[in-house]
Amino acid sequence: MREPLLHFLVAGALIFAIYQLLNPAASQTGRTSQIALTKDDLRQLAVHWLAQGRPLPTADQMHALIEQRVSEEILSREAVALGLDKDDEIIKRRLAQKMDFLAADIAALQDPGDAELRAWYTQNSDRFALPPRASFRHLYFSFDRPGARDRAAGILDKISGKPADAPEVATVADPFMFQDYYAERAPDQIAKEFGPGFEKAVFQLKPGAWRGPIQSGYGWHLVFVDTLEPGRVPAFEEVEPDVKSAWLDQKQHEIKRIAFEAMRARYTIVVPPIESVDFGSLRNPQAPIASTGVLPQ
Repeated sequence: MREPLLHFLVAGALIFAIYQLLNPAASQTGRTSQIALTKDDLRQLAVHWLAQGRPLPTADQMHALIEQRVSEEILSREAVALGLDKDDEIIKRRLAQKMDFLAADIAALQDPGDAELRAWYTQNSDRFALPPRASFRHLYFSFDRPGARDRAAGILDKISGKPADAPEVATVADPFMFQDYYAERAPDQIAKEFGPGFEKAVFQLKPGAWRGPIQSGYGWHLVFVDTLEPGRVPAFEEVEPDVKSAWLDQKQHEIKRIAFEAMRARYTIVVPPIESVDFGSLRNPQAPIASTGVLPQ
């Protein structure tokens, strides 16, 4: 009689009995004593089993999978009958997610024709515009060595007019930790590598000659631009798959928005004024963490 597990079971049984007495309709309405699995259900169980890299399940393994599925169904039905699904944030979040997936599935059924896609592309072609690109070689002069800019300017006088791949050019600069040649780089790629100031300067250079010095976050550079390709809007045929994906994404957002507005219209939303809530009392300053030499998780 002193066993805590027995106390837990008795308390649970009392709660269940009281709930049934106070809510007799809850155990009858919308409930059925039948749990029916179809052939498709059994195939789905086998598919999940195979998805884990296993061979086809044996008869005993299938019986175990079926028993697990039946147990899950029984427990979930009893939980709903007890109202355990009410006011559960995880269940609410999951149901909202399933509604979102449903809207996405409906949108995926849309299949635009060629004329509709072309017309949509004409109105949204700026979304697919290709940025300008530069192909260039550079010589690097490190901040770590004194007079980096002056050295770069002096070398420029010596190699001016020489081709980018001249043998004497390769040995006049400092070693660079990354690449010496960059092909078909967009502005954001160059800015990420060297900084925005360097990127802007490169796209203002005339191709075909050594120019500089240009400063980056690493040091100073002499730059030989091979080619500059201006930005352009591609033809529809070049980006047709991307256009269809973007069209479907937009359609999905529209379907979700329209469906949600229709659902929201059925509800009256009551929210107290934000100013009436004392958020200041929620502040809970953390106690300083003693230094242990180990970073806290």
